[in-house]
Amino acid sequence: MSEPCPAGGVSESAVAAILRCVNFSAIKHRKQRRKDPQQTPYINHPIGVAYLLVEAGVKDVDVLQAALLHDTVEDTDTSPQELLDAFGPRVAGLVAEVTDDKSLPSKERKRLQIVHAADASHEAKLVKLADKLYNLRDLERCTPVGWTDTRVKEYFKWAAQVVAGCRGTNAYLEGELDKLFMKWNKEL
Repeated sequence: MSEPCPAGGVSESAVAAILRCVNFSAIKHRKQRRKDPQQTPYINHPIGVAYLLVEAGVKDVDVLQAALLHDTVEDTDTSPQELLDAFGPRVAGLVAEVTDDKSLPSKERKRLQIVHAADASHEAKLVKLADKLYNLRDLERCTPVGWTDTRVKEYFKWAAQVVAGCRGTNAYLEGELDKLFMKWNKEL
């Protein structure tokens, strides 16, 4: 973590570290699109997850970097070693904590997210909460191409179970998630 500037801003090295990470993530996700009807560039997602952490008061540069990189190993050709070499053991470790094993069936990956949520580090839980909040807000905004209302409701139910294992981590993120869950519980 870098030291704050005397004027209260973030040091130049922290800004450079964040921008280097944004650039890395943008290159890795350059050909990917979200599943929304507008086919939003995928990079908007990790940037949005990191920004939610900033809104939640997170200032730890490593956690923000992990948010920016959280889907690179899972969804791109990025290796854990590549993250370790480029961003160090703490960032690579946080990304590893929130990365699903894509060799497993989807149902098992989802089950494991629920099981492992409570045992994750505080920092990994922050990334997990922000990721779920971003995805749920996206689902509230529009239904992904090919998704039924039932699938959306199932995602909300599953996300609530993952979030339950992360409770006590960040009041802002949990409060924002609770607003969505209360709204959707009426429909579930």
